[in-house]
Order: sequence, then C-alpha cells, then structure tokens
Amino acid sequence: MVLLRLNPRTQAAICLVAMLAAAGSSAGCSDYAESAAPKQVDKVTYLTAFGFFGREAYVYVAEEKGFFAARSIEVQVQAGSGASNNLRILAAGGAQFSANDLSGVMILQGGGKYRDEVRAVAAIQQQTLNSIMVLGSSGIRAPKDLEGKTLAGPAGATPQLLFPAYAARAGFDPDTVAWQTVDPAQTPAALAAGRVHGIGQFTVAKGTVEKAVQGREVIVLPYSDWLGDLYGNALIATTELIAKNPDLVKRFRDALLDGLRYSIDHPGEAGQILVKYQPTLDAKAAAAELDLMRSTVLSDGHVGALDSVRVTRAIAALQATGQIPAGHTVADFVASDIAHVS
Repeated sequence: MVLLRLNPRTQAAICLVAMLAAAGSSAGCSDYAESAAPKQVDKVTYLTAFGFFGREAYVYVAEEKGFFAARSIEVQVQAGSGASNNLRILAAGGAQFSANDLSGVMILQGGGKYRDEVRAVAAIQQQTLNSIMVLGSSGIRAPKDLEGKTLAGPAGATPQLLFPAYAARAGFDPDTVAWQTVDPAQTPAALAAGRVHGIGQFTVAKGTVEKAVQGREVIVLPYSDWLGDLYGNALIATTELIAKNPDLVKRFRDALLDGLRYSIDHPGEAGQILVKYQPTLDAKAAAAELDLMRSTVLSDGHVGALDSVRVTRAIAALQATGQIPAGHTVADFVASDIAHVS
C-alpha cells in the first residue's frame, strides 16, 4: 500500500468519512495520521580515512544499496586526509563519523589530543594495513634499508604516526628518515616521479601504485610483519553523539558494516559503484583493493568485531615503543557499550 502525504483539510475529510462509515468510531483517524507521518531522517557527515580509493568503497555501497536509507540515515561523504585532520574535524563538529587507523587514533589520544572527543565503535580491518612502498629499482628490500631515505605521505597520517613504533620493532633508527608532506591522492605520483624513495600506503593499494608507476616493480614493507596485534581502520564516532543519540550511532554502524560485507563479497560491483560516485577512479583497481582487503576484514566470518584482549595488546605494543604513555585502558579508546567488543 502506498501512503500519500495529505494536507490537514483533506486528511480531516477522509477521517470524517471513515467515522461515519464506522458508526462514529474515530479510532482509524489517529492510526492513519501516525502511519502517514513521514519518518524522521537523521543527517550525518562521514569522512573517509584517506581520500577516495577502492578500500573506501563500502560507504558508497551502503548508500547505493539502501542500507543507510533503510535505517533512516542520510549521509554526506567527504574525503578524509588522515587521522590527525579527521579527528580535528570531528572534534570541531564538522563531521560525526570517520574511518581511521585505530593505532593512529590511539597515538593521538594517548598524546592528549581528542581523548575526550572520539571513540571507536567498530573495526573495519582486523590488522593494520599500513606499509611503506618503494620501487624495486631503489635497492630497498628490508626495513633497515629505509635509514637515510626520504618518504612521503599526508601530514599526520597514520603511516607517519606509526613509523617510530614500526622502526623500533624492525630495528632501525626512524630519526634518520625524512618525511615530505604530500596530498593523499598524490602519494603514488610522488613515488613515480622519483621525488622520494618510498611512500606510506595501505598494503591493498599496491595495484593502484603499480599503475601510477607504469608497471615498474613495487615492493611492500608491511607494518603488520612487526606489529601484528594492531587493528587497521576503525569506525570512529564523536563522544557527543554517542552520549546524545546512541541509537543513531548503532544504526550508522550497522549500515556501514552491511556495506563493508557486501563490498568484500562483491568487489567487482563495489568498484563500479565507487566509480559512479567518484568518476575519476578506476573500477578494476578499486575491486582489486577490496579483494585484497577481504582477508583482513573478517573475524571468524564476522565484520566489525573488536576484541578487548587484542585492543589491550595493541595498547601495550604502542606503550612499549613509547607511542603512548602507560596507564591507558580499552575504555580510553573504544566505546564498548556501542562497539562489537568481545
């Protein structure tokens, strides 16, 4: 049945007819008015973790497939540019949700920034995807080979934030490495042009980087080889919204995770959907990223799970390398009453 939105005069006339037909009963009028009333739609702003790449397609899939609409949510998607900038925007009220590397968020919060303003409410990837990518012609084959080199990435992005912990575990001096600030979309081009020796990137972006460097060999140095307890991206929400409207946070979380599940199950279609919203991107490259990402998303067949024991180990790992001070607990970083915490 299709319900039409009627003006009050027309609605009253219909109700009068109904009352007469029902021998004076008016029960149906209030019922009709309630069912015909438009359902409130919550409007929110979401920041991607890092520009628009294939690994970010799931938010558009959730939009295209109606997962947000089914939960009465209207989403404005904006390109993020790393943990530092995204959290700054969240704290200032410019957005309500973002996807960001959980370790980067923890480092910032452990250092005193945004520790009261945001919390993680779901995991996107179950392991960190951060890496350094270099050209095969560079001669760099191991983390220690990065000493004395120049790397590129957005200011405050997690590859740079997490780099000291990576260096500490891998056994080289991070202070010998210089970082250049480059816009997220331009990092592959910086490597291709030879302006830097390597770039901070997610492991799943190897195909995108290979395309940018025109098929030359790309070598990936994953942080997860040395920091195995760390999560990848997490869904981050403002503590203000969590306190004021936890139901909206849960509805958004569930819709986004539905989009994530659909994307890794249908990477080809998800790539096409991403290109519909971001026409300058390559659908095949996007699908390849999602296909590579699949194994990092699932935890016992589920998506979104955060394990409190693993979060505790991640905190300990970052404390051991001096990235965050002692004394922090899971509750300092994760909204356990909202998140899928086991």
